[in-house]
Amino acid sequence: MEIVAPRGTFDVMPDDAGLWQFVEGLVRQTFEKCGYREIRTPVFEHTELFERGVGAATDIVEKEMYTFKDRGGRLITLRPEGTAPAVRAFVEHGLAGRSLPAKLYYIGPMFRYERPQAGRYRQFHQFGMEVVGAASPEADAEVIATPLAIFGAMGIQDVVVNLNSIGCPACKPAYRQRLREAYAPVLGRLCESCRARYDRNPLRLLDCKSDECRAALPEPPTIFGQLCPECGAHFDGLRRLLDKLGVEYVINPRLVRGLDYYTKTTFEYNVGGIGSQDAIGGGGRYDGLVEECGGAPTPAVGVACGLERCVLAARANASDEQYQAGLDVFIVSMGDAARERAFELAHEMRCAGLAADFDMVGRGLKAQMRYAGKMRARFVAILGDEELAAGQATIKDMSTGEQTRISQGELATCIGAGSAVNGE
Repeated sequence: MEIVAPRGTFDVMPDDAGLWQFVEGLVRQTFEKCGYREIRTPVFEHTELFERGVGAATDIVEKEMYTFKDRGGRLITLRPEGTAPAVRAFVEHGLAGRSLPAKLYYIGPMFRYERPQAGRYRQFHQFGMEVVGAASPEADAEVIATPLAIFGAMGIQDVVVNLNSIGCPACKPAYRQRLREAYAPVLGRLCESCRARYDRNPLRLLDCKSDECRAALPEPPTIFGQLCPECGAHFDGLRRLLDKLGVEYVINPRLVRGLDYYTKTTFEYNVGGIGSQDAIGGGGRYDGLVEECGGAPTPAVGVACGLERCVLAARANASDEQYQAGLDVFIVSMGDAARERAFELAHEMRCAGLAADFDMVGRGLKAQMRYAGKMRARFVAILGDEELAAGQATIKDMSTGEQTRISQGELATCIGAGSAVNGE
């Protein structure tokens, strides 16, 4: 019986890996230019981190986490998101005692037990950025604007920024009560999960994925008329900064995101052309999470984006082929002695910093040339009896078809200069 990958997972095959590597490289380059440094956290954490941080009433904790007991009887969870682990590491390793803000970024796999569909998997990958220790709207604006630069460099078009504020502990309780009053008449028509959350956290009703619930819920009252002065000033300041940057956004009073740690700002990126799961990222401010993880009260804001959905959106504007790395030279050999010399030359080319390969399965000349084309080799170096006897190689430029002979000792220098054929 053939063994296949578990449902909700997939393999990134060599033909696809170039686009993934391009996106990952672009993410690292963009974040580091903005002063962010990479953090790598464990793939699994103590379950309590997500129950306390993400929120016990969220879909993630109630329905989607991969949780198990290890051999010591401890509850362990495969990380479903990256912010809580980053904050846990911030507290555990005393980053609060260094210069703030701590500007962190990550790239890695996450795990949620969801119904697989296009752009949604049970093992998926996120890149994210966190600013821990800054309360200003400038931090929010930077976190919102930076991924937009990444999307633009990937060729992703028509990204819509949805923006909202959900207040802070001072003004959120009154808003929750307004939601309870607005939704009380339709409570009996809501799903079991929404009815259970009605008292615990009615904000979670806005995040329900059930079509029946979304149809039954009336348009929610907006929070903007009852934001406390601090939250109102923060949101006005953020909007002013986004306007200065030319970032277009849509105010969406239903946007609460799927995690309970958010305060004040919430936002989400949506893009067309990738199916019903059109959100490719989002985030917000989480001023209470550091304290929840055992640290001192510390303001923070962050964003996370799905790599799979970004790749899916990028494919709408480009083919995977353009991101595939090629070889500088493929060494074609004819005969056993030539194959041994091709092996040596490939090693020499690699030591010189070139991407080089050779035939190791005994193909004929034409088959090796076809293989070199599939490997996107810029040059082919041909070794036959005549070339071996003369200490030379016949070099062919695969883009022009021109060819000439050069000394094997000059091969690395000429290939590296890109002038192996015309001898410049």
